[in-house]
Amino acid sequence: MEEKQKELSLEERMQKMEDIIRRMENMELTLDESFRLYKDGMEQLKKCSEMIDTVEKELQIIEEGGNDNE
Repeated sequence: MEEKQKELSLEERMQKMEDIIRRMENMELTLDESFRLYKDGMEQLKKCSEMIDTVEKELQIIEEGGNDNE
């Protein structure tokens, strides 16, 4: 099943990053494998940051008493 079929939650992405780190620390990897894992980890980090930014913006709107009905 392809992973891109559903959007991963923040928690799922963070777990994926932990798994990537664990694999990079505990396994003997080729340069290509290490680079692939690094790229995947950076993509997960970017998505996590975007998700957190979105939540922060929504909280700011709520705190300011605004209503964001999109």
